[in-house]
Amino acid sequence: MCEAAGDDGGGCGADSAPARRRRGPGHSHPRPCVKCGQGSAALVIRLGDAFCRGCFREYFVHKFRAMLGKNRVIFPGEKVLLALSGGAASSAMLRQVQEGLSRETAKRLRFVPGLIYVDEGAVRGQSAAQREQSLAHVETLLRAAGFPYHLAHLEQALELPASILRPGPGGSGEPNSSYKEAVEGFIQQQRHEGDRDGGNSLPGSQELPPDAPHLPATARTQELLRLFEAVETPTAREELLQMLRTHLILQTARSRGYTKVMTGESCTRVAIKLLTNLALGRGAFLAVDTGFADNRHGDVMVVRPMREYTAKEIAFYNHFFDVPTVITPPLPTKRREKPSIHHLIERFLLGLQEDFPSTISTVYRTGEKLSPAPAQASSESQRCLLCLCALDIAGEEELALEPTLITEEPEPAGNGCCQDTPTAGTESKAAFIPLLCYSCRLTFKELGPLATLPTYVRAEAQRRIRRADTQWQSQEVPLEDREPGKS
Repeated sequence: MCEAAGDDGGGCGADSAPARRRRGPGHSHPRPCVKCGQGSAALVIRLGDAFCRGCFREYFVHKFRAMLGKNRVIFPGEKVLLALSGGAASSAMLRQVQEGLSRETAKRLRFVPGLIYVDEGAVRGQSAAQREQSLAHVETLLRAAGFPYHLAHLEQALELPASILRPGPGGSGEPNSSYKEAVEGFIQQQRHEGDRDGGNSLPGSQELPPDAPHLPATARTQELLRLFEAVETPTAREELLQMLRTHLILQTARSRGYTKVMTGESCTRVAIKLLTNLALGRGAFLAVDTGFADNRHGDVMVVRPMREYTAKEIAFYNHFFDVPTVITPPLPTKRREKPSIHHLIERFLLGLQEDFPSTISTVYRTGEKLSPAPAQASSESQRCLLCLCALDIAGEEELALEPTLITEEPEPAGNGCCQDTPTAGTESKAAFIPLLCYSCRLTFKELGPLATLPTYVRAEAQRRIRRADTQWQSQEVPLEDREPGKS
């Protein structure tokens, strides 16, 4: 919108501007803070919510602590892995954890944090020199945080085990009824440890040797680039990147003993993801994809403590209190307009937010009413191969799933590049389709030939196919035929 105005206050949008947005001469003086009433307001979050810097900081910190205290899924002494992208939301999340663990805090956080940063420079068009420079900058920020950290590269996702596509044993959460007992036990333990070491212990302050920051082998980088170049659409490329990043963070959490993963999705990002997933056919899984807690992986729970902060609040907080961030380039694309569904929904919502400031909060609050029950699966055969949510394929005729099925000839083994993999020989993309939910079917059809897919995806698919065939044969063959010579 054009808001240019001359000396007389006119402009192309002067006559059409809503009356509530016009500022008369009487409102030129600074507004008082709505909380303390003494200081001058430094920012206006919403209409009527004007805060000074000090009150805004207290408001920001309280919202983070209240989100964790209200849900009570992170228990005292638990190891929590903070997934950092370097963006505004994840950087603000790190600052909240740092302040929550400091000795000056009245009610300190009681979990043990660790940090992980996934380098995606290879698929984002960065050269080797740019990646090294970016990694050096990120490592400096991670070291300054004072927590154990892990630098991972997206190429490492190609070496993941097939078990990453299976839920871990048990659940990572504890019943809420025992939360108070766990807190009391942890406080007593801290008191005993404080008496022995003079009170110098601080959760998360121990130093662990970081992962090697050097770049992966060139062959691995080329293999990753071939995988992304084979993807047919930018939307599928975005989904593939998100899947590989999630699996890599999950594997790091499991191997390092973390039971929770904390991500930095803001309220704005959650609202965008809600509509994006609806467009991608993931309406049944919105509650777990955007809710506070995501326990689909079993032994590792994903939590989103920044989901009630708007992008405006986070931007002001980072600006006022000098929170460092890292600029990450987007995925390269040849299309300037509507490059992917993700970017299209983002521009649509942010455009509405400019004219109707309650758009983001309305979409976000609507998602709060959804139930995670449709995403829960009781057995492996009812779980999607890629996203681990329940298969929403009951009644293919009613749900119009038949057009998503693939009919093709089996693909022969490649030119020797995949002959040592578990899928060597012949395999077909059509055989993978029954293992996927509706949304993952649409994405899988655009991921290119099977030879370029990660080995762990193909290996797990083959294992499930063989297991399903074995179960089907054991149910079809009579008992006397399976055990000859026995009555």
